[in-house]
Amino acid sequence: MCGAVKIFDEIRHSKLNVGVIRIPKTVDNDVGIINRSLGFQTINAAHVEAVSGVNGIGLVKLMGRSTGNIALHATLSSRDVDCCLIPENKFYLEGKGGLFQFLELRLRENGHAVVVVAVSLREQDKIIYREPKEESGNPVFLDFCSWLKLELKEW
Repeated sequence: MCGAVKIFDEIRHSKLNVGVIRIPKTVDNDVGIINRSLGFQTINAAHVEAVSGVNGIGLVKLMGRSTGNIALHATLSSRDVDCCLIPENKFYLEGKGGLFQFLELRLRENGHAVVVVAVSLREQDKIIYREPKEESGNPVFLDFCSWLKLELKEW
């Protein structure tokens, strides 16, 4: 919002007759004055990309430092997501009930899959972060989605 406030201040200082609005990036596509939102389009684009290739898998990484709330709500808002990985639920890549087994079934049924990944995700109970910390003091998480992409390619 800081950028919109600075623009507004400059317009007011210049005595221009211009309105300024800020439209939030939202995965829910629930802002009444616009036709589509940027976050929602990200999931749709991942779906289109996944469908475009044989056995295509679209990965969408969504923000959320310690919870999967945004990823969960985005998944519920979209009819295109097949799997949502959030830190509140343990998951495994391999073995019975693992992500790979689920994706194998989904690819067999649909020929494609879309997976939403929360930023702070980790496999099982492994904490995936590194030093140094951010300016805020929070740990810097490794890019789980990029790691998962490599694992999927090897699979």
